[in-house]
Amino acid sequence: MAEVGDSKTALEELRAEVGQCRRCALSRSRTNIVFGSGNPDALLMFVGEAPGYHEDQQGQPFVGQAGKLLEKLLGRIGLTRGDVYIANVLKCRPPGNRDPLLEEIDECRVYLERQIAIIEPLVICTLGNFSTKLLSGKPDGITRVHGVPQPLPGSGGRITLFPVLHPAAALYTAANLRILEEDFDHLPQLLDGKADSPPPGAAMDESQQPPPAPEAPSEPEQLDLF
Repeated sequence: MAEVGDSKTALEELRAEVGQCRRCALSRSRTNIVFGSGNPDALLMFVGEAPGYHEDQQGQPFVGQAGKLLEKLLGRIGLTRGDVYIANVLKCRPPGNRDPLLEEIDECRVYLERQIAIIEPLVICTLGNFSTKLLSGKPDGITRVHGVPQPLPGSGGRITLFPVLHPAAALYTAANLRILEEDFDHLPQLLDGKADSPPPGAAMDESQQPPPAPEAPSEPEQLDLF
């Protein structure tokens, strides 16, 4: 675990290590690794799925339309990209923006786990199915668990996991955007440690649900961060 003030250096060292990674076949097709960006001592961390075309070209996460929406949502709660840290489950783009494969997630997850251990945020906001299932260790889909805070496994209760819809699911669907905005409105309270967990029935009803998202591994292992 990095001491206060050492997070930036620790992340830079990890970034250099990821830049040399050849753990899976994605290393042969990437243009750039997309390690993550933002405040190395952030209280709030976002974890998405995998880089897309623009992220692969620029080496930065969430720089396309979904990224612009994420910035608007942050502005809604008085934050900017510089206040938070943004990363993905995978650090390299899957060809054709296909879904991550199980073996790719298994090979790459160690880097995300180390990022979390270095940053030690108070809240991790998972964006969509893949990051939610990986970090929660549960198979429940995002439409069932969005907006419901839970302890991050392996953190001793020090980190809260808060799943929300992926911004891409809200780009062209007004109902999804409204749900995402409402969930984001809970983040300031979570960061202050004052939010109560909504009841399990708070998940959206079937008329509000977005199209089913691709399934991630059903039983990922729990993290052991600290």
